[in-house]
Amino acid sequence: MSKQKMWFDREEDETLEECLERIQRLGYTVVARREKPLFKQVGEEYIPIRQQTQFQGIKNS
Repeated sequence: MSKQKMWFDREEDETLEECLERIQRLGYTVVARREKPLFKQVGEEYIPIRQQTQFQGIKNS
């Protein structure tokens, strides 16, 4: 049995359009999006390195 809801991460070398197409090919429809920053610790400081984008999809019937 497959999951009805699932979070998909956008890969570093992937455009938003490519990610959305991949999700559709897997049989899911996007219902939510979230972004969160990724940090790298340098000494005692945290430096933002990139933004991580995730999409939530629900399985098509």
